[in-house]
Amino acid sequence: MLPEAQGWYPEKIHEGLDAIILGMHARADNPELLKARELNLKIYSYPEFLYEQTKNKTRVVIGGSHGKTTITSMIMHVLKENHIKFDYMVGAQVEGFETMTDLTDDSTLAVFEGDEYLSSPDDPRPKFHLYHPHIAVLSGVAWDHINVFPTFDIYVEQFREFARRIEPGGQLFYYSGDPVLQEIAKEMNHITTEGYTEHPSVTEDQVTYLISGSREIRLKVFGNHNLQNISAAKKVCNSLGISDDRFYASIKSFSGAARRLELLSENSTTSVFRDFAHSPSKLLATTLAVKQQYPGRKLVACMELHTFSSLKKEFLPHYQGSMEDADIAFVYFNPQTVQHKKLEPITPEMVYEGFDKSGLIVTSDSDALFRELASMDWENTNLLLMSSGTFDGKDLPEIARKITGDPVVFKRGDWIKNPQAGL
Repeated sequence: MLPEAQGWYPEKIHEGLDAIILGMHARADNPELLKARELNLKIYSYPEFLYEQTKNKTRVVIGGSHGKTTITSMIMHVLKENHIKFDYMVGAQVEGFETMTDLTDDSTLAVFEGDEYLSSPDDPRPKFHLYHPHIAVLSGVAWDHINVFPTFDIYVEQFREFARRIEPGGQLFYYSGDPVLQEIAKEMNHITTEGYTEHPSVTEDQVTYLISGSREIRLKVFGNHNLQNISAAKKVCNSLGISDDRFYASIKSFSGAARRLELLSENSTTSVFRDFAHSPSKLLATTLAVKQQYPGRKLVACMELHTFSSLKKEFLPHYQGSMEDADIAFVYFNPQTVQHKKLEPITPEMVYEGFDKSGLIVTSDSDALFRELASMDWENTNLLLMSSGTFDGKDLPEIARKITGDPVVFKRGDWIKNPQAGL
């Protein structure tokens, strides 16, 4: 069925197919889509197909403007560690899982990351409106995707509708530090709602430990946002019958989803991280996490403007204060990306004014940016590279190794203050 090379092959679309799954980024004139319509084949959006395959299962859906990939990954990790069968869909590669989607005939549980973006060119509903979960999480609301949700109120309404679509008698766990989610939770009378906050913790020698009674559980992840994510994952896992002891025994080996505070390379005085952060709330949380974990080190943070929202000049002021925890901050954008997205051109001056950070360096030359980074003194200094893109195809792991002197790469959490700590 799959073609030997990339491209569109309408001749492979025939009457013998049961259905077509239409992705969000296919254009209306896609030749394979046109052929499917001509043959009157059943056309599913991706989320619609996922629901159809799991409509007789218990569905867990993780929504929110940030953290949903990590929370979903944490739940998947704990379920696997406890030998529980489940279907899943997640937006990043997760260690221990070969694929980002798996649907089976013999499981009774499905765990989905719930994206608020639109389902397909034929279906303008947000993806997470189609899942009708029994157990749901909302991690926070911070305006994004302004190309399809032009006002904050319209954006918020998508999360309210998601909560309305939770199955009667279901559960909603929400971050109680978000006033928008507090209001949404109060409005939901058909389900039970419960808030969560950061899990209690302590950080010593650049390693974070969860506190549970008299126990300390060593983690491989860090940051206040990840402590919130752990609380959300624990609520869901408890609801699925996993005890606190089993949860803690499992979560301590969770190393993170791909491109989420991913450690690229490290020596005794420098750590280089890559993160998917691109929205203001994600930049703020990620830079704060690294700064708090390494309070004695300088932090150099580089961010690429790559998404539709981030490259729209009207949205740039929302980035104000988002990189305040960086000692040195760079913002990069590619004018060709702006042009490709058919947006009005932006200038370095617009970006500088939007971020409103003293000393911010804005550039549209990625080669110059990485030459500057290569020339810096990295003694007692960390580097954080944040983008939903690739900084124009740069080999970030190789760049990280050059900055750190190509040492043996340590894995987060390899330092244990007490071999008997934890479970």
